[in-house]
Amino acid sequence: MPNTDAHSSPPPAIAGVILAGGLSRRMFPIARSDACADPHGGDKGLLDIGAKSMLAHVIARLAPQVGPLVINANGDPVRFAGFGLPVVADTIEGYVGPLAGVLAGMRWAAENATGTRWIVTASADAPFLPRDLVGRLAAAVTDQPNAIAIAQSDGDLHPVIGLWPIALADDLEAALLSGLRKVLAWTDKHGTVPVAFDMIEVEGRSIDPFFNANTPDELAEARRCMALIEAAGA
Repeated sequence: MPNTDAHSSPPPAIAGVILAGGLSRRMFPIARSDACADPHGGDKGLLDIGAKSMLAHVIARLAPQVGPLVINANGDPVRFAGFGLPVVADTIEGYVGPLAGVLAGMRWAAENATGTRWIVTASADAPFLPRDLVGRLAAAVTDQPNAIAIAQSDGDLHPVIGLWPIALADDLEAALLSGLRKVLAWTDKHGTVPVAFDMIEVEGRSIDPFFNANTPDELAEARRCMALIEAAGA
């Protein structure tokens, strides 16, 4: 394993993949009810929290922790041009869930990032990611090269935030083509390693570092939490 101390340089053997390929049905229910609507017309990661988008917050927290960083998204990639990152579409058609984004990230890293052995994934709507996320995930599987480290907080697993060995890409593709969709059903086959992270304590509140905004109400809550976190410098 590479040096994964939280204060070291980004490990070149680990690429970052921000998952933005979902349809955001709960955030944009009206648009999704229109059968003629552009299925990529609402990207919740592009919604603002504070002075910048949720996706910009995710990039700011994840980029210093990894080598190359890409966005996994479907449809016209131009809408992400302002972030200056490669945009990688799912290699499995049909919006089959987050594992398709994991696979797309694995394939991209294998082809474009020489020496990369793992990818770390995070969702585009999780703006409070720990700044030691990658180091701690990697450290948890030092002796288990084919295991998958999954973030955990307050006793709950967050299956889309994890460290994935690129060597498992073919196995993952076969599983998806066979109809498997549940993340933990696949990771458990290879060894799911939960990695617990503390809540963010600020102004008497406990904020989940993996809080993600799926609905308008959750977006409003994320904005309130970001204001507290930025005021406290957390």
